[in-house]
Order: sequence, then C-alpha cells, then structure tokens
Amino acid sequence: MLSRDKTGLIVVDVQGKLARLVYDSETLVSNCSKLIVGARALGLPIVLLEQNPEKLGETVEELRVPLGEVNPITKFTFNACESPDFLATIKDMDVDTWLVCGIEAHICVYQTAKGLVELGFNVELVNDCVSSRTLSNVQLGINRLKESGVGISGLEMCLYELVKDCRAAEFKQVLSLIR
Repeated sequence: MLSRDKTGLIVVDVQGKLARLVYDSETLVSNCSKLIVGARALGLPIVLLEQNPEKLGETVEELRVPLGEVNPITKFTFNACESPDFLATIKDMDVDTWLVCGIEAHICVYQTAKGLVELGFNVELVNDCVSSRTLSNVQLGINRLKESGVGISGLEMCLYELVKDCRAAEFKQVLSLIR
C-alpha cells in the first residue's frame, strides 16, 4: 500500500507537440493534471522532467499551472536515472516509492521507471496517466514494466490509496478530481 509520507510523483516529458500526438492525448493530459493536483493536495514531492526542451518544447500549459513552482529538470538521456541533476534531486527527498506518469510509455517512462527500480525504489506506474504515439506501444511499455517488478496503478486507485480515509482533510479535494 502506498504511504503519503514516503511517496512522490515523477512527471515524465509531457511536452510540446509530442504531448498532442500521443494516443488519447486529451485524456492523458487531463489525467496527469488531476494526478498532479491530487499529489499537491496530499503534500507529495513532485519531480518534473523535460526531454531536450529546446527541441521538444516545454511542459504543456495544462500541467504547468497545477505544477506551480515545480521547476523542470532538463534531461537528454531517455532514462532520467542517468541524469546527475535528477539523481541528486531524488536522493535529497525522503521518498522510497515513486508514482510515474507521462510520455512515452515505451521509451522515457519505461527506461526511467526501470532505472528507479534498479536504484532500489518502489515504483508504481499510473497506467491511465501514460501514453505513447500508438496504443500498442503504450501496452508494450506497461507490460514490460510489470515484468520488471513495477506496480501498476491507476489515477483513482493511487489517490484513494494515499488518502486512506474518507474523513481525511484531503478527501473532498481528491473526490472532486475523480467525479
């Protein structure tokens, strides 16, 4: 079970034109936004990644607004765990479990989540908050991560798991995201 005091969120490369080209992009962006709002309501640390933003563009506006003051970490490797800035950031956080969302499920999301597992972190892929340009690549990324020991969760499932109790102060805010 997820514990909010040891869980963080990593948002992978939801940028520029590519964010509009992935399979079911409107749902992806909407779900990632809800996940970010829920994570903020629960006080989770959030890490934002951008792959080569000079070429791909910056994080889409719909996510920049709920992210607020979270500054992106620029990376050029597909596996963010090969980026010294990313490694320094996650090692400074008191987190043992990372929720992962973003694009592309079979490339940067896959390699980063697998890299986190190799570093000893627990990883939960939020499967309705990832996409790729084709549905088959989304499914491939999810299947390969499942085989690699990554837990598979969903937007509603992980937020309710973190809230734990309908009497929690954050419950109504999370509930409003799901309805």
